[in-house]
Amino acid sequence: MDKKLSRIRRSRRTRAKIASLGVHRLSVHRTPRHTYAQVFSSETGHVVASASTLAADVKALIKNSGNTDAAATVGKIIAEKAKAAGIESVAFDRSGFKYHGRVKALAEAARENGLKF
Repeated sequence: MDKKLSRIRRSRRTRAKIASLGVHRLSVHRTPRHTYAQVFSSETGHVVASASTLAADVKALIKNSGNTDAAATVGKIIAEKAKAAGIESVAFDRSGFKYHGRVKALAEAARENGLKF
């Protein structure tokens, strides 16, 4: 089994568990160049808030888009947008990625800015 398929299988298990909990989901995706984060509604599955290193407000704050500093900035922005939408607590969906590096930086920045996991 290759690396991508294993990651997708892990993410499927995580999402099934989060769906059974019935809480909002903070989903993270990363590529070598960019980091993306979205908060999904528990009832409808629609995107409530989103942030990425491609967004203009984040681009203005970062120098490089593929490092932990950029991921921390995305975490801060997504926490602010989620709180503005009235969401205080979420379930963290790391999409099968290991919890270190950019994924960890994003999660810790979101926690520091008021989101509860």
